[in-house]
Amino acid sequence: MDRRHEILIAATKSFTLFGYKATTIEQVAKIANVGKGTIYTFFKNKEELFQEVVFHLIGEMKRETDQLIDANASFMQNAHTALMKMLQFRERHLLFAKLIEEETALGTPEVQQMLLKIESEIISYVSMRIRNGIAKGEVIECNPEHVAFLLFKSYLAFIVDWQLTHNEPLNEQEILTLFSETIFRGLAKKK
Repeated sequence: MDRRHEILIAATKSFTLFGYKATTIEQVAKIANVGKGTIYTFFKNKEELFQEVVFHLIGEMKRETDQLIDANASFMQNAHTALMKMLQFRERHLLFAKLIEEETALGTPEVQQMLLKIESEIISYVSMRIRNGIAKGEVIECNPEHVAFLLFKSYLAFIVDWQLTHNEPLNEQEILTLFSETIFRGLAKKK
């Protein structure tokens, strides 16, 4: 394994355990079993290292989602699958959970910026999928970015916020049915 990759793994562990604000280059160096100077060979500062860790995770999220896209499935089925996978990844990954926790508790500007970047990447990805649906004649003409934002925020509300005010979270099938009967039905091109 190369040093740069070892440093990224160590940084991910440190940011996950301690959050952005409490992570130091010294901690990352210790976890990676390298000197501080080695880290500075690859990364200018903690902010650049943090950014690289988050970009790596975004790439992993996109790759996992791309593997689920079925060329034979409808746009609506693929859109649901992709959104659920991206949100499950975001909720499952401990670093994302730690970043959300830190942003809520401390409002760390660097963390706020990275969470916005993650959201922006998800919306961009979904927008691209909507454009593909429009091109295939499965989706009505619309503003893909606006619809992607609506889908993302709506899914997020049902995945995260719903359980804050209700006794039980909605399962995947309940969310799919809700979206299929409302938003997806409105997006589907009439044949």
